[in-house]
Amino acid sequence: MSSARAAHSSLSLTLRRIDLDRGERAVLRDVNWRIQPAQRWLLIGGNGAGKTQLLKLLAGSVWPKPTGSELRRYRWRGESFDMPAGVSEEIAYVGAERQDRYEHYEWNFRAREVVGTGVQRTDIPMRELTPVEDKQVAALFRRLGIGALADRRFLTLSYGERRLVLIARALASRPKLLLLDEVANGLDARNHARFLAWLNRTTRSSMPWVFASHRQEDVPDSMTHLLELEQGTVRQSGRMRAEKARALLQQDTRAFHSRQSGARRRPRKRRIVVALRHADVHLEEAHILTDINLEVRAGDCWVVHGPNGSGKSTLLRTIYGDHAVASGGSIVRAGIAPGVALEKFKLRTAYVAPHLQTWHAPKMPVMEVVASGRYASIGLNEAITAADRKHAERALRRFGMFSMRGRTLAEMSYGQARRILFARAWAREPTLALLDEPFAGLDRATRADLTRRLNEWLAEGGSCVIATHHREEWPAHTTHVLELNGGRVGSARALGEA
Repeated sequence: MSSARAAHSSLSLTLRRIDLDRGERAVLRDVNWRIQPAQRWLLIGGNGAGKTQLLKLLAGSVWPKPTGSELRRYRWRGESFDMPAGVSEEIAYVGAERQDRYEHYEWNFRAREVVGTGVQRTDIPMRELTPVEDKQVAALFRRLGIGALADRRFLTLSYGERRLVLIARALASRPKLLLLDEVANGLDARNHARFLAWLNRTTRSSMPWVFASHRQEDVPDSMTHLLELEQGTVRQSGRMRAEKARALLQQDTRAFHSRQSGARRRPRKRRIVVALRHADVHLEEAHILTDINLEVRAGDCWVVHGPNGSGKSTLLRTIYGDHAVASGGSIVRAGIAPGVALEKFKLRTAYVAPHLQTWHAPKMPVMEVVASGRYASIGLNEAITAADRKHAERALRRFGMFSMRGRTLAEMSYGQARRILFARAWAREPTLALLDEPFAGLDRATRADLTRRLNEWLAEGGSCVIATHHREEWPAHTTHVLELNGGRVGSARALGEA
């Protein structure tokens, strides 16, 4: 295809003097940006900088503040559009909120049906695919190396597997502009490499893309340009090579690995907090966990790792009580005997996972979200009490979010909302923390800060089970490591006293 023809069939976009408010808070100010065919943009900036809202504005799901001088112009097939309505179906957006929507609405279609909705450009399957469309979907599964997932139910997939399916869905729509919001989160090393390899192959296409990320290992060699946001304004924009972009995102691992001063306080009587014996777990028709044996004692900190689909999230949700152990196996939780409600265990357990962010209404006040943690509920059934407020304020201070107490979730960035989830989990003064990829979507400074606060809590004697793909995210006080592979324990070892 000639360069002139490629430019004609591709989509370009111009933003001038763009402001964006959420509620009464300024999110973006005076943004000027032009995206041309064949450009491949890396979008960076700290949590709260406005990256997700900027991508949503490009996609047409949020609108700029009317000032009389703003311009949002799309050009496609020789025509200009001042509103996204004429081109919105040509723009594919993949991010955490779309993924979480399936959990929220319990859309448990088979993975091939989910990818098929990309062909149909609908949220849910509306009809059977034609033979030609079916071949197109099958080719995408092969292209991303996820053919084994095609007939699996979406909600039985791991977090990373769901992300790959949604990338395939976006490609199925044959977009003219692709927007990727932190899509490498939750991918294991193998799938991460597959994803970057695919991004690097897009040099053959005139389709422009924008990829938002916080991590230097996510930077693809194929990027051509970088836009950096800082507190809602453009700090820098223009052509940039991958090497320079990686330098901007250089990770200082000392912030994660530094040990806390002083010996860790661990209980003398190391009582069992939770134990699984020969545990099998089934979700729908899928057998997710097989013959799991795990014993967490007071003061332990277990790190759980393994490839996508190995069962990490299911293990944590089983411990929490969201999934049942099949007959023939057992799970024992401290203080929970026959006749004692499981709720008693949940009320002393902190649980943080990415999917929880979609369970709370966007307009829910931050104080209500955090206070609901005292009851392990989504929202409050009654008006917030003085005791609720006291515990919520203490938890917000613990995680450096006290200044956000008067806002709603809709005014939070994705990373800020994650900190609110930490505060919510600690509002119940927990003795055990279950953390499922808790730092996904967070910038370097936020990850380091939350790691420090978690280490301080562990040093006070807390117990923890954390699932992560990243070695630098292991807490300083890690005592045990469990590797899962194919739903089975590959290895389990003690690291000794922290």
